[in-house]
Amino acid sequence: VNANYPADSVSQVLHDAVLKANHSIAETIKETPALDGMGCTLVGVLVEDNKLWWASVGDSNLYLLRNRELTKLNADHSYGGFLDAMAAAGTPVEPEPGLARNMLMSALTGGDISDIDCPTTSMQIKAGDKLLICSDGINTLSDGKIIQYCDWSDTSKECTEALLTAVEDAEAPKQDNATVIVVFVIDKAAAATVSPPPAVTVSEAEDITDPHRGIHAAPAAGSEAGAPAEPVQHTAPAEPVQHTAPVQAAEQVPAPPDKNKKIALMSIAAGVLIAAALGAYLLMSGGEAPGPAPEVAAPAEEMPAAEETTATETTLAEEASVSAAAPPPAAETAEVETPAAEPPATETAPAPEPATVTKGEEFRDTLKSGGEGPLMVWIPAGTYAMGSPATSIVKDERPRHNVTIKKFAISKFEVTIADYAKYAKAAKKPMPDDLQMEHETSPVVFVRWDDAYNYSKWLSEQTGHKYRLPSEAEWEYAASGGQGTTFWWGIEETPGMAHCFTCESRLDPRTPANIGTFKPNQFGLYDTAGNVSEWVYDCWHDSYDGAPADGSVWEGGDCSLRVARGGSYISPQQSIRTAKRDKFKSDSGYDHVGFRLVREE
Repeated sequence: VNANYPADSVSQVLHDAVLKANHSIAETIKETPALDGMGCTLVGVLVEDNKLWWASVGDSNLYLLRNRELTKLNADHSYGGFLDAMAAAGTPVEPEPGLARNMLMSALTGGDISDIDCPTTSMQIKAGDKLLICSDGINTLSDGKIIQYCDWSDTSKECTEALLTAVEDAEAPKQDNATVIVVFVIDKAAAATVSPPPAVTVSEAEDITDPHRGIHAAPAAGSEAGAPAEPVQHTAPAEPVQHTAPVQAAEQVPAPPDKNKKIALMSIAAGVLIAAALGAYLLMSGGEAPGPAPEVAAPAEEMPAAEETTATETTLAEEASVSAAAPPPAAETAEVETPAAEPPATETAPAPEPATVTKGEEFRDTLKSGGEGPLMVWIPAGTYAMGSPATSIVKDERPRHNVTIKKFAISKFEVTIADYAKYAKAAKKPMPDDLQMEHETSPVVFVRWDDAYNYSKWLSEQTGHKYRLPSEAEWEYAASGGQGTTFWWGIEETPGMAHCFTCESRLDPRTPANIGTFKPNQFGLYDTAGNVSEWVYDCWHDSYDGAPADGSVWEGGDCSLRVARGGSYISPQQSIRTAKRDKFKSDSGYDHVGFRLVREE
């Protein structure tokens, strides 16, 4: 590609590059006739000035993740893809007996190529987008899991490793080769510089919680409100990628100097004949000479000094590589600049001291139709500091603000499949997928926010009491056990306290655990951290600016997205923090999202 670029027609350059790659396979077959009949799939991507072009052959994937919506951009040249395309066009075709859905209808084999997906027009990409270039082995994971892993990952490397680990942990029979490149699109102009935090004295440190976590206790008397900032990870030179199959890496060739541009080209060869490892370059425009190689994020003990930046373009992370090795999948990375922290928000008040907690009375309400509703626990009234301190780098958890909560009751456990089935039967609604879990002891998943809302309305009619989804403020207060620490059990990421991706629970990483598997919090509630994320009533807001201080439901904002809290079995432990917020489309169900309900006094 580089030899023929720049060009008036980028799509033609990519198309010709596919033909050239196929010709190379033909030459290889001449040298080794035993390889005749084998082939590979390919995805090639080129980005310039925020415009995305691609060329693909086969069933490997080019995904765009934007606003938590995963879209497959390229065509699927498998037999299953053909059947799905015909059905979508309104002309369904009956599958031929004996033909597998994953049978390739177009591939690079050295012979004629049946079909090349190479659009003649580009697609615009935006800051915040994520591109996933991967073989079909990633299809082991649901869209919801892919979205979740990408969402909690701070770097493309972390995201890539999480996806491949999840594929391996799934232990799917006859797992296809999984090869992944993840690219985060960032806006360098928005990456503001960050100054080192002020030093913390020993006396101050004794009155705060661990500064490496996202929630902090109240400052000492006479000290300033808030708590030390979470450290920002510094960057370090990237380590070379280790390939697990014989791969000849193509040399990284800089773009022609007279154009002052760099090309991003990434390809995947998901077969046994050929594997490609092509350098991906940072995209820039303007007259500056190329700078030093970008750096990959690494853990740090202290915040780095601020770096000066003058670039204003949206850029792609560089240095991607790929392998066609058989499972277990190898971690492939695309390096990325870590955005600097947002300017601190102003806190409205210091955090109050954690309250003395006593477990509330438990009860079940009787249903008019027979049976009982979910087991509920009364939560005492109180005041607490909601969110994370002004020094936190997580903008949507700021500003921390005091909230006064009235007494309310909340489900002791996440709503089970059996509880939800009573409503579904009465309302003649289809039951969501149960993932082959035990109905009496497993949380219901795949429920849309709308389904959870309607269930609460039905329960209100059946009991004569007002049931609803909890407000976000009520949920955080109840989930924290009234403690004001990072997790309800303290400030440390303690193994075995919850079911999550890195919690070392030794439970099946593919499904939620039975309700009540772990210890309850101080209010007597189970699974407020991990297991399944839980819908709350509130619409999504990007921060707590203007949030109510009385614990009520917060409408407004973007109500097509509803808040979910608590993290899940596919979340890392830092994403099951009490203050961690998430958002999902209200009209969609997910395999890791359930809910619990509130009953008003």
